[in-house]
Amino acid sequence: MWHSVRSVRHVGKLSKFHCRWCSCRNSVKHSAHYDVIVIGGGHAGCEAATAAARMGANTLLLTHKVHTIGEMSCNPSFGGIGKGHLMKEIDALDGVCARICDKAGIHFKILNKRKGPAVWGPRAQIDRELYRHYMQDEIMSTPNLSIKAVPVEDLIVEEQKQSNTDVIKRICKGVCTSDGTSILGHTVVITTGTFLRGEIYIGLERWAAGRHGDQPSIGLAKTLEEAGFKVGRLKTGTPARLNGKSICFERLQGHQADTAPTPFSFVNNTVQIKPEDQIPCYLTHTTPEVEKIVLENLHLNTHVKEDTNGPRYCPSIESKVLRFKHRSHQVWLEPEGLNSDVIYPQGLSCTLPEHLQRDLIRKVPGLENATLFRPGYGVEYDFIDPRQLKPSLETHLISNLYLAGQINGTTGYEEAAAQGLVAGMNAALRVQDKPSFTIGRTEGYIGVLIDDLTTQGVTEPYRMFTSRAEFRLYLRPDNADQRLTIKGFQEGCVTDHRYQMAASMATKIVTGIDLLNSMVMSTPKWCQKLNIHMSKKEKISAFDVLHHKDVTVEKLAQVYPELQHLAEDTDLSKRLKIEAHYAPVMWQVQADIEEVRKDEELILPEDLDYRSINISEEMRERLSQVRPTTIGAASRIPGVTPAAVVLLLRQVRKKIARHRKHVSMS
Repeated sequence: MWHSVRSVRHVGKLSKFHCRWCSCRNSVKHSAHYDVIVIGGGHAGCEAATAAARMGANTLLLTHKVHTIGEMSCNPSFGGIGKGHLMKEIDALDGVCARICDKAGIHFKILNKRKGPAVWGPRAQIDRELYRHYMQDEIMSTPNLSIKAVPVEDLIVEEQKQSNTDVIKRICKGVCTSDGTSILGHTVVITTGTFLRGEIYIGLERWAAGRHGDQPSIGLAKTLEEAGFKVGRLKTGTPARLNGKSICFERLQGHQADTAPTPFSFVNNTVQIKPEDQIPCYLTHTTPEVEKIVLENLHLNTHVKEDTNGPRYCPSIESKVLRFKHRSHQVWLEPEGLNSDVIYPQGLSCTLPEHLQRDLIRKVPGLENATLFRPGYGVEYDFIDPRQLKPSLETHLISNLYLAGQINGTTGYEEAAAQGLVAGMNAALRVQDKPSFTIGRTEGYIGVLIDDLTTQGVTEPYRMFTSRAEFRLYLRPDNADQRLTIKGFQEGCVTDHRYQMAASMATKIVTGIDLLNSMVMSTPKWCQKLNIHMSKKEKISAFDVLHHKDVTVEKLAQVYPELQHLAEDTDLSKRLKIEAHYAPVMWQVQADIEEVRKDEELILPEDLDYRSINISEEMRERLSQVRPTTIGAASRIPGVTPAAVVLLLRQVRKKIARHRKHVSMS
């Protein structure tokens, strides 16, 4: 997959917006009223719909086609470095995609194992057909969730005057579908992926489509634009699909899955497909002949020629050739299923005419006789500037309207699913008249993702990396349940079974650390018993010794038989090892986290008038556009200086003081 971004456009002022729902209101077709309406059946939509339904909201999922719910439109994989962290956090909040991957995964591997466990990347190749099958089973069997196959063309929006003020508030009240039906809903979540005014490109040809074989969403795109949202244009791409029977795998370097697959989900001890039945991926590389074909045929490639800011992550082969001339690039040949001949050539996304794609592919070692099931293509689509969203993913412009996924300028299944989960939860909480659910930067990668989007916006499709998180030593894949499951349970999104599992593990970790800390010997004795070398001379505990790279809980149990029960619990012993690994630095990490949380606790009033603050007009505009919810969020907005943050803080304190004085006098 590859991506880039074009200029952002802003149509009209808010006062010029006229609701485009008259035809729906006058229609004789009316449906039942729902608590939550989710538009789109992709990864964001599936998580949004199931999260809202889990929380008891009467939920409707609207999609173009029921049989494409859960479709993996591009790469046949989930997870990776940074993305795997999101998967673990989604699962910790009882999201569905991690459990589905454990059923449909055909090649599990932990990436980045040469580095510390904080940046390990759980990843799996997925059988497309199995994933879609299991996801649809999950969706169809979820209580409180209904599904309807019909495109959404418009939103139902009401304007309400706020009591005792002249402020007009716009509230989303439902949707209008292509068949003229108006569907009322307390909240609406839009997760349209690449469908908003989508166009597909191959060579010089282009046509309207959200993805291969699916129509775009035109009416809804116009509605959002006319509502006053800043709308931009993104593009993404996908490679050709190859016939595995035409590939000479014998010439290529095979890469096997891990012998002991690590499940994505905390509720699973094993994955469904046995290790011996999992299948390998293969690695090959591009050649100078590939570069020659690209350079000689750029005039036949509309998608690459267009004026864009240029993709940085998952670039097309054309972009890689233009940016990194005379280099060989990796191509991973990834199977799309256990019983499928389709191969996905990761790293060869291309939008040249089909005959040139075939010629290019056949210049890659092992692919000399390759045949194509389908050519690669590019897609352009609308996205909404995510700085127009609250941390709950509700829009500033229209209340009760939430956006999640690629519509917010992100790329990837995992980023979409994470946003969908948060948007679905908050849509349900709004129905219940409860405060919004948010995850801070100090609590999870999901928090980092949403904070980056809502405070900084995007200049290119946003992809998660571990380097984006300031506290990655704490925000690890192994402890996502300890960080988020209890938080999700308190909001009603996590089942009692999962909560009990997380609480039990928390108890076992604390008890295990206490037990290890109670076992103390001199360093020389530990070295003698464990056959290791340590420079310290003082007495240390078994937990201290566990920090040593060659020491495991299993090895300690050979010295202290009373630790055998810890060693027999594989998951617990791994967690204890990781806790010991980071224990020497975790005190400083926690101190830094507390400092950041102090800023996050300074809440900014929603009605704060930035014009009353003595700062530059540019900074007023930036703050008014983003409307940060905390002092911490304000400090992360590009262009907002520390001095401006201090003035903002003073203004907030004055407002709080005036409020307290008013309360005391009344």
